Formats: sequence, structure tokens, C-alpha cells
Amino acid sequence: MARSHEQTIGMHVNIDREKFFDDGYVVVERLIEPQRLPALHQAFADVFAGNFETGVHPDEVNWQEADGDPTLTRQICNGWKANREIAKVVLDENLGQAIAKLGGWPGARIMIDNVLWKPEGGRSLGYHQDSSYLAWFSPSDLLTCWIALDDTSADGGTLEFVRGSHRWAMSDPASEFHAPDDYRHSMQAAAEAQGVTPEIGFVEVDAGGGSFHHGWTWHGSGNNRAGRPRRSLVLHAMRSDVVYRPENFGQGIGPIYSRYKRLADNTLDENYFPILWREDGYRTPQIETYVNGQMVENKDE
Repeated sequence: MARSHEQTIGMHVNIDREKFFDDGYVVVERLIEPQRLPALHQAFADVFAGNFETGVHPDEVNWQEADGDPTLTRQICNGWKANREIAKVVLDENLGQAIAKLGGWPGARIMIDNVLWKPEGGRSLGYHQDSSYLAWFSPSDLLTCWIALDDTSADGGTLEFVRGSHRWAMSDPASEFHAPDDYRHSMQAAAEAQGVTPEIGFVEVDAGGGSFHHGWTWHGSGNNRAGRPRRSLVLHAMRSDVVYRPENFGQGIGPIYSRYKRLADNTLDENYFPILWREDGYRTPQIETYVNGQMVENKDE
């Protein structure tokens, strides 16, 4: 793939592709406009209180207001199915195009979103490599867009990356994710095996900024000591041309996402893994109807 220095996405944001290739991640100062933040903050409050606007339950709900541990980072997976404000961001065509072009892919589709809320005093998220969990589809390339919904800082438990770690040997999935005693332990063990000293970079941006990272880049986040919450919305994207690998369903997909496999082929259903952008101009047509709160009436045969 030809390497040009920068690429512009829909909101006049420049992505330094050279830095992405070298470091395995790149920080971007503006990904969404500030006026969108209040609606997203409300969307976060709603889904973590169990209020699902669309009537559809997210695929994974790992924290709820009624009984969640207040010291843990709150997490929901595929919040886009439950709330259209979240969907408008993670199903955005411009983000899909940016990711596809960054990866040299023919197109991009959403694999999953993460709705993350690290409260004041919230504990760490363990270092891991996203792609270590992804043997269930092929090609198993992954790129992630992480969007800060609050101003971030190193002492606020922001996202951290290890520069160049996407070129390290592939590791097994990290065993601890939520609030491990040593959140950098798995990464440091991998660095020792690699014979390198890890160089850590922090995503310190104003709300609306964020980052893109490679699926094999080691990343995690520390405790939030900043005296304010750290909310973030994450789009994990895969190539538009991926297929299921059912022989590997025991390696990370589990009972949740394997249920979306079709009966007679390995095609990923666009109802559950919509295509955000493709180089031939195609985009899953139901996305616009869905995010605008419309419904298509069933027609009699």
C-alpha cells in the first residue's frame, strides 16, 4: 500500500498516516464537533441506567446504575443498537472511510462498539491487544477509533499506547481486563519477551478528540485521579469483506456474537455488522433509516 503523509476525513481532520504506521496509533485533536457532546453525555446516562431508546438491548451490559461497582469502569458493548445518538457516531460514513483508507481496505464495517465511562476514582483497564481475541473472522485485521467525550489527561486514566508494539510478536489474550492489580503486567511481560523497553504514550486531548490504533498495538488505561469522569466511545472496525471462521468460534467469539451466524454460509449479516463505507460507493442502506428513527413497513407477500 502506498504511504502518503496525511489523509483528510469528513470534518477536516488530518490523520498522520506515517505516524500511524510507525507507532501503531495516532492521536487526533478533533473527531466530533463539541455541540454533539451534550447529547452523547445524555445517551451514556440513559444506557447505563438501563434506558434503551430503541427498545433493543445492547449485546453486552457490564455495568448498570442499580447494582454496578462504583469503582469500576462502566462498559456496554454495541450500545449503537440501544441508542441512536451512539449509533450516529459509530456508524458514521466518514469514520468508516477514514479507517478503510488508513488500513488499505476495500471498505469497513463495524465489528463492535464500546461505551466506556470511567468515573472519578475509577480503576484501571488492563493492557491488551484487541486482535488477540479475533480469530473468529477472516481476514482478522482490526482498526479502532477511540473518541474522548471528556477532556483527557494522563492522571485521568486516559488511553495509553506502547509505541511500535504492533510489530511485536502476537500474544495470547490478556487474562485480566477490569481493574487488575497491575494493569500493565501483560504488556510488560510481552515487552520482556520481545527484549524491548516499552515507550508509553498517552491520549491527552480535549473532548471530541481521540485516536486511531492498530489491532495489535498494546494499550490500556490507569486509575482516574483527575477529579472528573472519563467517558469515551469506541468504534472497532473490520474489513468489509470479512467472513466467519466457525472452526475458531471457541477462540474469543463466545455465545454472543456467534449467534449472528447465518445457517448456510459464513457471510456476516449486515443487520448486525453494517458496512459503513466501501470504495465502490456501497453502504448498508438501512443505516440512514435506523439512525433517523424511521421504520420500513412490512409488506404483504
